[in-house]
Amino acid sequence: MQTRDEWIAVERWFDAHLLEADSVLDDVLAANAAAGLPAHDVSPSQGKLLHLLARLSGAHTILEIGTLGAYSTIWLARALPDDGRLLSLEADPRHAAVARTNVARAGLAARVEIRVGAALDTLPALATEARPAFDMVFIDADKRSNVAYLDWALRLARPGAVIVIDNVVRGGAVVDEASDDESVRGVRALAERLAREPRVAATVLQTVGSKGWDGFVLARIAGAPPSAAALA
Repeated sequence: MQTRDEWIAVERWFDAHLLEADSVLDDVLAANAAAGLPAHDVSPSQGKLLHLLARLSGAHTILEIGTLGAYSTIWLARALPDDGRLLSLEADPRHAAVARTNVARAGLAARVEIRVGAALDTLPALATEARPAFDMVFIDADKRSNVAYLDWALRLARPGAVIVIDNVVRGGAVVDEASDDESVRGVRALAERLAREPRVAATVLQTVGSKGWDGFVLARIAGAPPSAAALA
Protein backbone atom coordinates (compact mmCIF):
# COMPACT_ATOMS: atom_id res chain seq x y z
CA MET A 1 0.00 0.00 0.00
CA GLN A 2 1.30 3.44 -0.90
CA THR A 3 2.12 5.84 1.90
CA ARG A 4 1.18 9.49 2.29
CA ASP A 5 4.81 10.42 1.61
CA GLU A 6 4.50 8.69 -1.76
CA TRP A 7 1.22 10.51 -2.50
CA ILE A 8 2.90 13.82 -1.76
CA ALA A 9 5.96 12.95 -3.86
CA VAL A 10 3.74 12.19 -6.86
CA GLU A 11 1.74 15.39 -6.30
CA ARG A 12 4.92 17.47 -6.18
CA TRP A 13 6.30 15.77 -9.28
CA PHE A 14 3.20 16.67 -11.29
CA ASP A 15 3.10 20.16 -9.79
CA ALA A 16 6.67 20.72 -10.96
CA HIS A 17 5.66 19.80 -14.50
CA LEU A 18 2.17 21.30 -14.77
CA LEU A 19 2.10 24.36 -12.50
CA GLU A 20 4.02 27.53 -13.18
CA ALA A 21 5.85 29.34 -10.39
CA ASP A 22 3.48 31.87 -8.85
CA SER A 23 4.92 34.33 -6.35
CA VAL A 24 1.50 35.89 -5.71
CA LEU A 25 -0.04 32.63 -4.57
CA ASP A 26 3.09 31.82 -2.58
CA ASP A 27 2.73 35.18 -0.83
CA VAL A 28 -0.95 34.48 -0.15
CA LEU A 29 -0.13 31.24 1.63
CA ALA A 30 2.63 32.96 3.59
CA ALA A 31 0.28 35.78 4.60
CA ASN A 32 -2.36 33.29 5.70
CA ALA A 33 0.15 31.43 7.85
CA ALA A 34 1.50 34.68 9.33
CA ALA A 35 -2.05 35.71 10.25
CA GLY A 36 -2.64 32.40 12.00
CA LEU A 37 -5.31 31.17 9.62
CA PRO A 38 -5.86 27.40 9.62
CA ALA A 39 -4.06 25.61 6.80
CA HIS A 40 -7.30 24.50 5.15
CA ASP A 41 -6.59 25.99 1.72
CA VAL A 42 -6.88 23.71 -1.30
CA SER A 43 -3.56 22.44 -2.62
CA PRO A 44 -1.99 24.07 -5.71
CA SER A 45 -3.10 21.19 -7.93
CA GLN A 46 -6.63 21.41 -6.53
CA GLY A 47 -6.61 25.16 -7.12
CA LYS A 48 -5.62 24.53 -10.73
CA LEU A 49 -8.48 22.03 -11.00
CA LEU A 50 -10.96 24.67 -9.82
CA HIS A 51 -9.46 27.15 -12.28
CA LEU A 52 -9.82 24.71 -15.16
CA LEU A 53 -13.40 23.81 -14.21
CA ALA A 54 -14.31 27.50 -14.22
CA ARG A 55 -12.67 27.96 -17.62
CA LEU A 56 -14.22 24.81 -19.08
CA SER A 57 -17.68 25.87 -17.93
CA GLY A 58 -17.25 29.35 -19.40
CA ALA A 59 -18.12 30.89 -16.05
CA HIS A 60 -18.74 34.64 -15.84
CA THR A 61 -20.21 34.59 -12.33
CA ILE A 62 -18.98 32.43 -9.45
CA LEU A 63 -20.29 32.02 -5.91
CA GLU A 64 -17.84 30.75 -3.30
CA ILE A 65 -19.08 29.70 0.13
CA GLY A 66 -16.09 29.84 2.48
CA THR A 67 -13.28 32.26 1.64
CA LEU A 68 -10.66 31.63 4.35
CA GLY A 69 -7.62 33.58 3.06
CA ALA A 70 -8.78 33.70 -0.59
CA TYR A 71 -6.33 31.15 -2.01
CA SER A 72 -9.07 29.26 -3.87
CA THR A 73 -10.82 32.58 -4.54
CA ILE A 74 -7.83 33.80 -6.52
CA TRP A 75 -7.56 30.59 -8.54
CA LEU A 76 -11.24 30.90 -9.46
CA ALA A 77 -11.25 34.66 -10.11
CA ARG A 78 -8.28 34.36 -12.46
CA ALA A 79 -10.41 32.08 -14.65
CA LEU A 80 -13.03 34.79 -15.17
CA PRO A 81 -13.11 37.21 -18.10
CA ASP A 82 -12.47 40.88 -17.40
CA ASP A 83 -16.16 41.53 -16.85
CA GLY A 84 -16.63 38.41 -14.71
CA ARG A 85 -17.44 38.59 -11.02
CA LEU A 86 -16.87 36.34 -8.03
CA LEU A 87 -18.79 36.68 -4.77
CA SER A 88 -17.24 34.94 -1.76
CA LEU A 89 -18.96 34.49 1.61
CA GLU A 90 -16.84 34.31 4.78
CA ALA A 91 -18.12 33.94 8.34
CA ASP A 92 -14.99 35.15 10.14
CA PRO A 93 -14.27 38.91 9.88
CA ARG A 94 -10.54 38.38 10.55
CA HIS A 95 -10.28 35.82 7.76
CA ALA A 96 -12.17 38.16 5.45
CA ALA A 97 -9.75 41.00 6.18
CA VAL A 98 -6.76 38.82 5.29
CA ALA A 99 -8.59 37.60 2.18
CA ARG A 100 -9.30 41.13 0.95
CA THR A 101 -5.63 42.03 1.28
CA ASN A 102 -4.67 38.89 -0.64
CA VAL A 103 -7.20 39.58 -3.38
CA ALA A 104 -5.85 43.12 -3.76
CA ARG A 105 -2.30 41.74 -3.87
CA ALA A 106 -3.40 39.53 -6.76
CA GLY A 107 -4.84 42.54 -8.62
CA LEU A 108 -8.37 41.14 -8.47
CA ALA A 109 -10.15 43.58 -6.15
CA ALA A 110 -12.39 44.84 -8.95
CA ARG A 111 -13.46 41.30 -9.81
CA VAL A 112 -14.02 39.87 -6.31
CA GLU A 113 -16.48 40.81 -3.57
CA ILE A 114 -16.13 39.30 -0.10
CA ARG A 115 -19.13 39.46 2.21
CA VAL A 116 -18.81 38.83 5.93
CA GLY A 117 -21.31 36.81 7.91
CA ALA A 118 -22.53 33.26 8.34
CA ALA A 119 -23.42 32.05 4.87
CA LEU A 120 -26.86 30.85 5.93
CA ASP A 121 -27.54 34.45 7.00
CA THR A 122 -26.07 36.11 3.90
CA LEU A 123 -27.33 33.71 1.23
CA PRO A 124 -31.03 34.72 1.57
CA ALA A 125 -30.13 38.31 0.67
CA LEU A 126 -28.70 37.16 -2.66
CA ALA A 127 -32.09 35.85 -3.73
CA THR A 128 -33.53 39.36 -3.36
CA GLU A 129 -30.82 41.11 -5.37
CA ALA A 130 -30.94 41.93 -9.06
CA ARG A 131 -27.94 39.88 -10.15
CA PRO A 132 -27.41 37.22 -12.81
CA ALA A 133 -27.62 33.58 -11.80
CA PHE A 134 -24.27 32.03 -10.96
CA ASP A 135 -22.43 29.89 -13.50
CA MET A 136 -20.40 28.05 -10.87
CA VAL A 137 -20.62 27.48 -7.12
CA PHE A 138 -17.72 26.31 -4.95
CA ILE A 139 -18.73 25.14 -1.46
CA ASP A 140 -15.92 24.88 1.07
CA ALA A 141 -17.42 25.79 4.44
CA ASP A 142 -18.76 23.94 7.49
CA LYS A 143 -19.72 20.46 6.35
CA ARG A 144 -22.72 20.10 8.67
CA SER A 145 -24.50 22.70 6.50
CA ASN A 146 -23.70 21.06 3.16
CA VAL A 147 -27.32 20.23 2.36
CA ALA A 148 -28.46 23.79 3.03
CA TYR A 149 -25.60 25.15 0.91
CA LEU A 150 -26.55 22.81 -1.93
CA ASP A 151 -30.16 23.96 -1.75
CA TRP A 152 -29.05 27.59 -2.02
CA ALA A 153 -26.72 26.73 -4.90
CA LEU A 154 -29.64 25.18 -6.76
CA ARG A 155 -31.70 28.29 -6.13
CA LEU A 156 -29.05 30.81 -7.13
CA ALA A 157 -27.29 29.08 -10.04
CA ARG A 158 -28.45 28.75 -13.63
CA PRO A 159 -29.29 25.58 -15.56
CA GLY A 160 -26.03 24.01 -16.68
CA ALA A 161 -24.07 25.51 -13.79
CA VAL A 162 -21.23 23.59 -12.13
CA ILE A 163 -21.22 22.93 -8.38
CA VAL A 164 -18.05 21.78 -6.60
CA ILE A 165 -18.11 20.74 -2.95
CA ASP A 166 -14.83 20.14 -1.10
CA ASN A 167 -13.74 17.77 1.68
CA VAL A 168 -16.30 15.03 1.16
CA VAL A 169 -14.19 11.90 1.73
CA ARG A 170 -12.96 12.81 5.22
CA GLY A 171 -10.07 10.33 5.18
CA GLY A 172 -12.54 7.54 4.43
CA ALA A 173 -14.71 8.31 7.46
CA VAL A 174 -17.66 9.11 5.21
CA VAL A 175 -18.54 5.41 4.99
CA ASP A 176 -19.01 5.12 8.77
CA GLU A 177 -22.78 5.23 9.20
CA ALA A 178 -22.37 5.25 12.99
CA SER A 179 -20.09 8.33 13.03
CA ASP A 180 -21.05 11.10 15.43
CA ASP A 181 -18.70 13.57 13.68
CA GLU A 182 -20.86 16.45 12.44
CA SER A 183 -18.74 16.92 9.33
CA VAL A 184 -19.06 13.26 8.37
CA ARG A 185 -22.78 13.34 9.03
CA GLY A 186 -23.06 16.48 6.91
CA VAL A 187 -21.32 14.81 3.98
CA ARG A 188 -23.46 11.68 4.28
CA ALA A 189 -26.60 13.82 4.30
CA LEU A 190 -25.29 15.64 1.23
CA ALA A 191 -24.82 12.37 -0.67
CA GLU A 192 -28.34 11.30 0.24
CA ARG A 193 -29.71 14.66 -0.90
CA LEU A 194 -27.84 14.47 -4.20
CA ALA A 195 -29.15 10.94 -4.78
CA ARG A 196 -32.72 12.23 -4.51
CA GLU A 197 -32.21 15.41 -6.53
CA PRO A 198 -33.36 14.98 -10.16
CA ARG A 199 -31.96 18.35 -11.23
CA VAL A 200 -28.34 17.36 -10.53
CA ALA A 201 -25.89 14.90 -12.04
CA ALA A 202 -22.99 14.32 -9.65
CA THR A 203 -19.93 12.23 -9.00
CA VAL A 204 -17.03 12.23 -6.55
CA LEU A 205 -13.35 12.64 -7.33
CA GLN A 206 -11.18 11.20 -4.56
CA THR A 207 -7.84 12.92 -4.00
CA VAL A 208 -4.64 12.01 -2.18
CA GLY A 209 -1.57 14.12 -1.54
CA SER A 210 -0.54 16.97 0.73
CA LYS A 211 -4.15 17.32 1.92
CA GLY A 212 -4.36 13.66 2.89
CA TRP A 213 -7.16 11.46 1.61
CA ASP A 214 -10.18 13.52 0.65
CA GLY A 215 -12.11 14.57 -2.43
CA PHE A 216 -14.64 16.75 -4.22
CA VAL A 217 -18.23 16.36 -5.30
CA LEU A 218 -18.46 17.51 -8.93
CA ALA A 219 -22.03 18.28 -9.99
CA ARG A 220 -23.91 19.91 -12.83
CA ILE A 221 -27.39 21.35 -12.72
CA ALA A 222 -29.56 19.93 -15.50
CA GLY A 223 -30.41 22.06 -18.50
CA ALA A 224 -28.54 24.09 -21.04
CA PRO A 225 -27.06 27.49 -20.28
CA PRO A 226 -28.76 30.43 -21.95
CA SER A 227 -27.55 31.19 -25.44
CA ALA A 228 -25.46 34.25 -26.21
CA ALA A 229 -28.42 35.64 -28.14
CA ALA A 230 -30.70 35.26 -25.12
CA LEU A 231 -28.26 37.17 -22.98
CA ALA A 232 -27.87 40.03 -25.47
